Amino acid sequence: MKDLPALPYHEWRDTRDTLHRWLQVVGKIRLALTPRINHWWNVPLYVSAHGLTTSTISIGDRRFEIEFDFVDHVLRVQPCDGKAQLVELAPRTVADFYAATMAALRAADIECRIWTMPTEIADATRFERDVEHRSYDRASVSRFRECVSRVHGVLTTFRAGFIGKCSPVHFFWGSMDLAVTRFSGRRAPPFEGNSIDREAYSHEVASVGWWPGDQRFERAAFYSYAAPEPPGFGKASITTPHVYYLDQPPLKGFYLDHDDVRRAAAPETLLLDFCQQTYAAAAELGRWPRGELER
Repeated sequence: MKDLPALPYHEWRDTRDTLHRWLQVVGKIRLALTPRINHWWNVPLYVSAHGLTTSTISIGDRRFEIEFDFVDHVLRVQPCDGKAQLVELAPRTVADFYAATMAALRAADIECRIWTMPTEIADATRFERDVEHRSYDRASVSRFRECVSRVHGVLTTFRAGFIGKCSPVHFFWGSMDLAVTRFSGRRAPPFEGNSIDREAYSHEVASVGWWPGDQRFERAAFYSYAAPEPPGFGKASITTPHVYYLDQPPLKGFYLDHDDVRRAAAPETLLLDFCQQTYAAAAELGRWPRGELER
């Protein structure tokens, strides 16, 4: 995690907002063409060498993959039996990107219809009508890619210490965050929320991740939360430097600012300590059977 890049929210906000919507276009394609998996694990994207990918999607006997290549700055639609179709990642409207992406799918002989309304975005506009968001700064996107790639390695190390049920390290395009979630193995009380949240939190979880921020929280940060949150979690003794607790639903949980990790003498050690201590607080206060779950 050496040389974790800075990612000041206000310096790349316009690009971030455009990219968020582009990610949702591709994420919705994956959602439309894959079988539903528990906790919506068929929804996220995954970190690749050059950016983010859907991983392999099967349609009958055919397979394809869509990758955001943030090195060559193209969206690559790669069928198993033909030439890749490319969409340039450059300043262009969401409407134009959506049209070009669907055209690339058709050129690869892949038929797909998606719901074109963005999710988890305030004042959303349908993809085909969005001509407001059109920014794409290559340098900012390259820094974003480096952040996601480096954090992915640390979260994978953290995941390796758990032998209970655990999610992959995956990128949720709805909220635009990279996360890994551990499960206690027990059902949770019914979650009061929409159908997506009810499925996501059907079982007791402790989740950690990284997020570039949005208009509610205008800075990149690492987060950790438990659902349901056990009594006393927010007042747990977390000795990791710079950690603080926000009691502000839906952002409720422990936070560690990206810049504090970036400036640390040993950023990977700091981040792993944050993951482990906040998880331990959730597991202890929630009375998880830790001896059966941890390596």
